[in-house]
Amino acid sequence: MALHEIVLMGDPVLRQEAEPVADEEFGDELRALVNDMFETMYHADGVGLAAPQIGISKRIMVVDVRDPDEPHKGKYALVNPRVVVSSRKREKDVEGCLSIPGLEEMVERPWAVEVEARDPEGNEVLIDAQALLARALQHEIDHLDGILFPDRVSPLKRRMLLKKWKKLQEED
Repeated sequence: MALHEIVLMGDPVLRQEAEPVADEEFGDELRALVNDMFETMYHADGVGLAAPQIGISKRIMVVDVRDPDEPHKGKYALVNPRVVVSSRKREKDVEGCLSIPGLEEMVERPWAVEVEARDPEGNEVLIDAQALLARALQHEIDHLDGILFPDRVSPLKRRMLLKKWKKLQEED
């Protein structure tokens, strides 16, 4: 297993729609990448990581909701995931991102989702997720579509976040 460098906002790979994983790509190399992604995510103290965040434009993501108070916790490695059902009920909560360290903002998302995907072995998976797990899945699927959480807030808040990000980058 190996740690990967997490790319930061401004890297073009974060704004591209990631390529689907083809049937012939399932195998040892994909499983090794998933293990590396989990290791990288844990090292960065995140709850999710998408392949574009490590510079790989493929529709692969990992999530591990480790909150002991979260009734719908789960650890998932998903390939070619997509949201197939979203609840009408919506919820606002604070989101951050490993690719945008130092920024957090309230983001409104559906409270529950159903996600179809394949696991690293190629098996079909259907996840019925609520609360934090649903939020994490949606956040990572957004990455696969080239969407970052500041895109999900009002234009005024987005401008404020981008200004703060620019200042943080100048300080480094």
